[in-house]
Amino acid sequence: MTTVLVVDDEPIVRDVIVRYLRRDGFATLEAADGDRARELIETAEPTLVVLDVMLPGTDGLELCRWIRSRSDLPVIMLTARGEEADRIVGLELGADDYVTKPFSPRELAARVRTVLRRSNGSVARPERLELGEIVLDGASREVTRAGEPVTLTAREFDLLWFLASNPRRVFSRHHIMDRVWGHAPALDTGTVTVHVRRLREKLEDDPAHPRHLQTVWGVGYRLDP
Repeated sequence: MTTVLVVDDEPIVRDVIVRYLRRDGFATLEAADGDRARELIETAEPTLVVLDVMLPGTDGLELCRWIRSRSDLPVIMLTARGEEADRIVGLELGADDYVTKPFSPRELAARVRTVLRRSNGSVARPERLELGEIVLDGASREVTRAGEPVTLTAREFDLLWFLASNPRRVFSRHHIMDRVWGHAPALDTGTVTVHVRRLREKLEDDPAHPRHLQTVWGVGYRLDP
């Protein structure tokens, strides 16, 4: 069964999230702080983590960094902060999505389903795409560069696959948000910018002058194979 770990220091928030997730058929685990969350991640191996940024002890951003250092476990960040910079930090650390408090529990449950669907491979078809020395395997969702494995988050893979499946086509950030994220609540296009930058850092010889993931100024991005 799919198990979602809900990490938040507010019992009322945890209770609401857990009730909605259980109603949707998910098993749930709960943690009130980052240290307990680490224990559950290591011992119970949840399928996805809903993670609040502001936590006692190990905060959410540090916990997200720890998760990304060891696995591609999907992470949805919760934040009470409205500043774009705070959301960007979470995405740079590898979060797959974010939800700003106050939020609709129904929307959060939908985000969980979307992230899980994408991380389980419904976006990628069982095909193989090649971008020079970069190879994408749609069945295993693995990426190699010059024969060496490259670790991508589920969202990074989805973004790369989408662009690689449509070579040389230019897509706006709004279009990418809709096609890759599957939703566009506030159309925070900075989310796309962060993910493109992270892909460049992992795949390009010179991220400042990318060969494949190109910016079309005033329009969006395209991938040149």
